[in-house]
Amino acid sequence: MKKRILIPTDFSKNAWNAIKYAMELYKREYVEFFILHTYYLSGYSKENLLSPEPTEKDLKKVQEGSEKDMEKLKVQMGFYEENDHHTFYYMSEFGSFFDIMKKTVEKQDIELVVMGTQGETDNKTVILGSNAVNVMEKIRNCPVLAIPANVLFKDPNEIVFPTSFRTHYKEKELATLVEISRCTNSPIRILHIQNEKNLTKPQLENKALLEKILTPATFTHHTLYNLDLRDGVRCFVQSRESEMIAFVNKKHNFFGSVFSNPMVKELGKHANVPLLAMHDLRN
Repeated sequence: MKKRILIPTDFSKNAWNAIKYAMELYKREYVEFFILHTYYLSGYSKENLLSPEPTEKDLKKVQEGSEKDMEKLKVQMGFYEENDHHTFYYMSEFGSFFDIMKKTVEKQDIELVVMGTQGETDNKTVILGSNAVNVMEKIRNCPVLAIPANVLFKDPNEIVFPTSFRTHYKEKELATLVEISRCTNSPIRILHIQNEKNLTKPQLENKALLEKILTPATFTHHTLYNLDLRDGVRCFVQSRESEMIAFVNKKHNFFGSVFSNPMVKELGKHANVPLLAMHDLRN
């Protein structure tokens, strides 16, 4: 069965880079790619009754603009090396970026979202960019892989996976991490920042469960002591020049403490590392 991947585009270089990255990452796999562009009218809001209804003329203009850009993207894709394993579907839809994304993920049974972390910033109707973080928060029923603008694809040397061992993971939650590790031969580095002397009994049980789930991949354990989580992750990644970070987004917990906006921006600026956000399926 083919894997189903959604890639939002605003037709920027960064969005194009994310498409190329996804194609390379899954070059050996059978994949259906859904390339999605959402367009909107600035000032128009369904929730705000006072905002003027868009005229047919206005709607037609933004629709034609989107379709024209999508045709250009198809031509650009035609110059790229074809892969018999890959099928592409192109979608232009009117509506709010997050609403359309959520709807598409559910309707097309999407298994992974891949997107660039910086989009065109001179146009207020464009959402990609700072909102890669928001996508990680809001699209909760499938993982999100965010690709910094200047990261060109290569099989990652390693994938850093920070964990407190305070939660038990499920196989389904970590399936994308195991899959990427296996299809790129990239080892997983389990990183624990330890502030207590020893792991508790529940932590040891969770650690054993994590090892069992990650068995199909290659992994090693690493511990740093008495450090702030964010500093620990950053130092580890920078010192080893790690080329991907994966984490499980615990709502109101892990994401907020480790990958707050400044952290993602900082990693984007300095380490240039793709981030894989998976989700706690209990939420």
